[in-house]
Amino acid sequence: MNDSETALCVVGGGPAGMMCGYLFARAGVKTVVLEKHKDFLRDFRGDTVHPSTLDLFDELGLLDALLQRPHDKVTDIGAIVGGELIRIGDFTHLPKPGNFIALMPQWEFLDFLADEAKKLPAFTLRMESEAVDLVRENGRVAGVRICGDEVIRAALVIAADGRGSVLREAADLPLLDLGAPIDVFWFRVPKLRTPDNRTQGYIDHGQMVVLIDRGDYYQCARVIGKGGAEAIRAQGIERFREEVVAVAPPLADAIGAIASFDDLKLLSVSLDRLRRWHAPGLLAIGDAAHAMSPVGGVGINLAIQDAVAAANILAGPMARGENLDRLTPRVQRRRMLPVKVIQGLQRMIHKRVIAAAFRSRVPKPGFVPKLVNAVPLLQRLPARILGLGIRREHIRSPKA
Repeated sequence: MNDSETALCVVGGGPAGMMCGYLFARAGVKTVVLEKHKDFLRDFRGDTVHPSTLDLFDELGLLDALLQRPHDKVTDIGAIVGGELIRIGDFTHLPKPGNFIALMPQWEFLDFLADEAKKLPAFTLRMESEAVDLVRENGRVAGVRICGDEVIRAALVIAADGRGSVLREAADLPLLDLGAPIDVFWFRVPKLRTPDNRTQGYIDHGQMVVLIDRGDYYQCARVIGKGGAEAIRAQGIERFREEVVAVAPPLADAIGAIASFDDLKLLSVSLDRLRRWHAPGLLAIGDAAHAMSPVGGVGINLAIQDAVAAANILAGPMARGENLDRLTPRVQRRRMLPVKVIQGLQRMIHKRVIAAAFRSRVPKPGFVPKLVNAVPLLQRLPARILGLGIRREHIRSPKA
């Protein structure tokens, strides 16, 4: 068994983990990021990079380089409800340069962060390194054990290993399950490339389908009731295709690309949060601390905000060799309000929008959405909440 030692060990190479790795290494903290896969190339992951995240990269002087990666710009959001277009958010009135949503495949985003982090002498990224347990010494977390029985010792372990976090379970951190009444079938349907991005949500015939325009294909999400996947599978793939096209007509010409249910990926949606994000020597962030619904595409952006808050509070003291156990609770205190607010909004949308969509075969937009659609000035508030979030972070961590 070969043991190694570092100041910070970040478990999970998703948005939260990679942003943490970059910011702490930027501050001169010796940092190792562990990612269990051999690359970042996995489909059906969040790829909506919101204005709050774009602004952070601008503060780091990295935005222009980031936007050299393949992406599309979305300047407003809305849905087609019963055949009627309802626009509810306009991002163009947010402060520039991040006054849009960048639709960027997550592997491009993570590859970019990894490339920038590798330029820092304090940073190490280890792929195909899966953490399986915590190492404890003298009543505190002292590192992680990875496959192959190697131990990486660290002054601080950050659990950024997602909604199925092995580390939060190993640490027995208390979890509050808020309940999610939906699941999602993800799939892709080819399309012709168009000069404008045609990302759109559709509500009709008691169904909801979201199309994310990725240039030459749509990444599609069919929202279903929690636990309803087997009943849909039992009806057969032809019925599935018919129902999807009835809701989202732009898919009609190419829906045949969905040959079987093997072409679909089921996301079991979770909505939960830890009551306590920390233990001596350990901090959980991102989905490991709070699993979000896909509603609004906020997950990766909240995770990145967590990483920035963690670096703002901990990176400087860590670089100076200070004790961190008294500081890790501050990260939770800083981030809990936005998590609670956004999860509350998601629960409201689950109950009032999605549940209503499932009940109505011939949906009609309500008074408030129609008013927002009719008065462009009102579209600025939803865009600000979705685009910038609540208590958004700025880069305050030091640069070595």
